[in-house]
Amino acid sequence: MRIGKEKVSRISLAPVMLALSLAAGNFALAPSAYALSELHKIPGQPNDQPAQGSAQGQSQPQGGTTPGVPMADPLVNSQNSVDKTPGTQDNSKPVEVIYDISKAPEPVRKMRQQIVEAAASGDLERLRPLMGTGAEQTQVTVGEPTEDPIGTLKDLSGDPDGDEILAIMLDIVSTGFVHVGQGTADDMYVWPYFAEKDLKSLTPPERVELLRIVTAGDLSDMQEFGGYNFYRLGITPDGKWKFFTAGD
Repeated sequence: MRIGKEKVSRISLAPVMLALSLAAGNFALAPSAYALSELHKIPGQPNDQPAQGSAQGQSQPQGGTTPGVPMADPLVNSQNSVDKTPGTQDNSKPVEVIYDISKAPEPVRKMRQQIVEAAASGDLERLRPLMGTGAEQTQVTVGEPTEDPIGTLKDLSGDPDGDEILAIMLDIVSTGFVHVGQGTADDMYVWPYFAEKDLKSLTPPERVELLRIVTAGDLSDMQEFGGYNFYRLGITPDGKWKFFTAGD
């Protein structure tokens, strides 16, 4: 009878012993699992002491020889991201708007005055002697030069005599101007100054001045386009009338 009881007790204790063995195994394996926040810590090390490998990796410069994954190049290289395309405005620097014509060289002042007098006369032909010929001819269209700039201006005008173009020309040279391209082949005095200014940064008085040349709808389109694209006029420092064109 004793032997029978011992067998029964051993059989009933077997599942309990198996459960205890499994639990002990789980506790033994537990230290090998860590939270994501603990992956950079050495097991058994205090929480306030960072792992040596992590600290050293942060203190070493990117150009070091420590093996590992190379650092990615920056998405924007501040030294190479400057747009150096000729004629591109630099919005990081304020545009110096000039209203005093006496600050322009004498040849520039003289040519501007002659343009004003010819445009105010209402006779488009009076502009012809000011435009030069051949390679020195004033550009009135974007792209290929035209053989007859006066005829082209008359065609661009909203009336058959070219009065609208003359009126626009007077409005253009009555605004402030800017000196661009100093010391380069593109050295130029340009009217209006809006051609070289960020239209989104205009002050209220500047907006009013621009609206003397274009409509409110035109201004809205220009802001969406990204810049002034109406007529502009350029005179070189030596007094040559370089262009009177519309576009960007």
